[in-house]
Amino acid sequence: MGKRKPEERIEDFKEVDTGFSAQDAVLESLRCMDCVKPQCIKGCPVNIDIPGFIMAISKEDFRKAADIIKADNMLPAICGRVCPQEDQCEGTCVLGIKGKPVRIGALERFVADWERENGLLRPEVKDKTGKRVAVVGSGPAGITAAAELAKEGHSVTIFESLHKAGGVLTYGIPSFRLPKDIVKTEIDQVLKLGAELKLNHIVGRSVPVEELLSYNAVFLGTGAGLPSFMGIEGENLNGVYSANEFLTRVNLMHADSFPEYDTPVLKKGRVVVVGGGNVAMDSARVAKRMGSEVTLIYRRRKEDLPAREAEIENAIEEGIEFICCANPVRILGEGSVIGVECVRMEMCEADADGRPCPVPMKGEDALFTIDADVVIEAIGQSPNPLLISLIENLERGKRGNVITDDETGLTSIENVYAAGDVATGAATVIEAMGAAKRTARAINEKFKD
Repeated sequence: MGKRKPEERIEDFKEVDTGFSAQDAVLESLRCMDCVKPQCIKGCPVNIDIPGFIMAISKEDFRKAADIIKADNMLPAICGRVCPQEDQCEGTCVLGIKGKPVRIGALERFVADWERENGLLRPEVKDKTGKRVAVVGSGPAGITAAAELAKEGHSVTIFESLHKAGGVLTYGIPSFRLPKDIVKTEIDQVLKLGAELKLNHIVGRSVPVEELLSYNAVFLGTGAGLPSFMGIEGENLNGVYSANEFLTRVNLMHADSFPEYDTPVLKKGRVVVVGGGNVAMDSARVAKRMGSEVTLIYRRRKEDLPAREAEIENAIEEGIEFICCANPVRILGEGSVIGVECVRMEMCEADADGRPCPVPMKGEDALFTIDADVVIEAIGQSPNPLLISLIENLERGKRGNVITDDETGLTSIENVYAAGDVATGAATVIEAMGAAKRTARAINEKFKD
């Protein structure tokens, strides 16, 4: 795929990647070997028939390709843009053993974009069953569960606490990676299956828990919206944000257009982002587009960064400065942020994931200071306890996650299910979708008993 030049794209929030042309897509599809035992399907958390839709592309039957994808995934334009295919379907492609794997993600995006431009068709929906399902949360897990359940003929009601649907797809991922009109289009397609969406409905407040539990089944897909903090001196100063708050203000509440919209965010010259994942890259690149000089601090080595390689490359191209093997120990200022004091880190034995464990170096030379007006902490998040703490007898883990059966998503309460980040902690969009699909299947089977 092509992408816009860095000097152009940092001036706006328009999409960076330009996507495949039809000719590019057909040529790429011809690289597929149509394996007898395709590992790419196993590598896909929602088990799309990848060889099938790629074969349809090679024959220029883009409509058939779209039908094949949407049999297993109602959010293909989203997944084609934000899923880490390099670790999943493309990571298991046999062509990747000695060369480059088939660009499965780019092909999925092409098909979804083609269908959107040439007429969206609704998948088949079964006759009404009379069963009522409440889905709490309209992020990737909730929308996926709603789609799967609605297709089976159940009456699905989605409760969303915010004024727009999409969860992290709307408030977390910037438009230059995932345009908001694409999110809306794909959610609208799920609603056309018969699901009902209720915005500004806070379960446990405007919707009593007793009303929720009156449904035949409840699916909790509330995600992981509780940000983590470092717990260091100075975190209460003006100018310190969690990545969750910063991105929500900009992506959902238009703080990038203040005062045209009345949601402000500090926009000053020097921003420090702490973290190394995709959320940290998103925060840094958003801050850059808002006119700031941005430095990203990560406690391990550059090769250990957990973000997607493409996002790291884009951030570097856009002028983000990386300081690796360092960690903040204090945020400086009186009232407002003026800087960040950091300590250099050295790498020791590898952890369970194979990454070296960072340990602070000793001595005065290990400390250094970075000037800053804004600090954005992007070091992870956990499930928001506001709803799940209100449901009596709902078993939770030490990290605040809802305890579920791995296969069915069933919680400690009969007919209450959960999947996605609320059950696993923060993970990827497609992993949440895969778990939601398994849970929806379990609910369908329960209704058949």
